[in-house]
Amino acid sequence: MVAGIIGGPADPADTQEILVDVPKGSTARSVGPILADAGAIDDAETFTLYVRLTKEGSCLKAGRHRVDRSMGAGQILENLCGAPVPDDVPFTVLEGWRIREIDAALASKGLIAAGAYSALATNPAAFTAAFPLPPTSLEGYLYPETYNIVADTFDPKAFIQRQIDTFSTRFVTQHPEGFGKRSLEAIVIMASMIVREEPTPANRPMVAGILWKRIDNRWNLGVDATSRYTLAKWNDRRAFLKKLRDPKDPYNTRLRPGLPPTAIGNPDLSSLEAAANPTQSPYWYYLHDSTGKLHPTRSVQQHEAARRKYNVY
Repeated sequence: MVAGIIGGPADPADTQEILVDVPKGSTARSVGPILADAGAIDDAETFTLYVRLTKEGSCLKAGRHRVDRSMGAGQILENLCGAPVPDDVPFTVLEGWRIREIDAALASKGLIAAGAYSALATNPAAFTAAFPLPPTSLEGYLYPETYNIVADTFDPKAFIQRQIDTFSTRFVTQHPEGFGKRSLEAIVIMASMIVREEPTPANRPMVAGILWKRIDNRWNLGVDATSRYTLAKWNDRRAFLKKLRDPKDPYNTRLRPGLPPTAIGNPDLSSLEAAANPTQSPYWYYLHDSTGKLHPTRSVQQHEAARRKYNVY
């Protein structure tokens, strides 16, 4: 009886269709805020309580689903366990991609005019989140994932909001106590470097520990990836080497202290978790050999020896 009362519809007379996007990996408990943001329910906490009492919704399917406010919690969960709305097509945002790469990928598929996504993503005030968004750019908060989208009705602003919501669901809400002495912004910036610095997820907590140790001891980070951030082409070596020698470049972490001013891309979950939960080690330096294998070292002498051994300059 209690479950029935708690699971009642928001408005029995309102049958207007609402499309709800269920991110990959969602649980019945985690979709409450998504449903509330979409207007399908009025109270995410009450919905979550219903799930706790009934144990329903263990079969959610990622994708877009039709619901409305006349549905009770049980019917909504039943719909979310059904087949997603047809005609969705997958669009993948790769880990580490910058706003400009996402924009280019969307434009190449004919989903937007070139520059439309970038213009929106550099106006955070147009979007909402249960945590502070940076003032000038959403770089770092645009969660990399394979999203199901409807090409004919694609809306870049709604897509960006969906990425922010997925970032919140997959990462921020999993850390209700925060990140200790680190801010969310600092975690995101660090994670954006880690995803570029270390290709192997298992090694990322160690790399995070080394970089945080440098920050805490007032060392320059020396992360070369940051000097690539503003380049039109990430692998433009000539422009990159010029950036490395430019002390006025705010993203030059060889010559300037502290974190770069913004994230340098959009990190995946393993990089975010590594930044939030770094592994302590005796190492201060690291490099990768030609196969991509990580070689951490304790001193500058060991680091230079590793450079010579693996021919890394």
